[in-house]
Amino acid sequence: MESWDEGTVRARIREMAARDPGRARFGADTHRYELAPALPEAEIRAFEEALGVDLPAEYRSFVAEVGNGPAGPGHGLMPLTIPRPEADAEWAVDDEWEEDRLPGRLAAPFPLTEPLHGRIGAPTDELTRGTLMLAEEGCGIYIRLILTGPRAGEVWQIDPDWGGFVPVSPDFRKWYTDWLQRS
Repeated sequence: MESWDEGTVRARIREMAARDPGRARFGADTHRYELAPALPEAEIRAFEEALGVDLPAEYRSFVAEVGNGPAGPGHGLMPLTIPRPEADAEWAVDDEWEEDRLPGRLAAPFPLTEPLHGRIGAPTDELTRGTLMLAEEGCGIYIRLILTGPRAGEVWQIDPDWGGFVPVSPDFRKWYTDWLQRS
């Protein structure tokens, strides 16, 4: 597994912030181009043990070596262990974050073997078992990291109204570095 270079990631985010001082880029007003400190290994291990899951290596190493959100795609990378301090109780993303941490939810088998295209008829909470929300794109669209089954490690987007539940990246590293490079 390739290690993350915290200094390079943080320098790129500072560069992005300097180019967007008014935070006009989508999601910048939420994540503010800020990265929280990395999490201690003991805290990550406690999360995995409490929820019965092994985090994919690329994501786990990012949280351990770079930061625990929020600078990232969409409205920002959701923190692994603690809710955003500025979280508004009325924002749906907070309910999604808390639901992911219910006992057994992350360790449950991911129910899909193939992407779903178009409108989703099933309740999304059934489809997202075995996945961790990474980011919110707005309008009920979420980016999720698959944690269990043959698709473990892939990053998928769920858009229940129009786009279905489909892969957007083969892994967390590519998803996050693509965001860094697009900016």
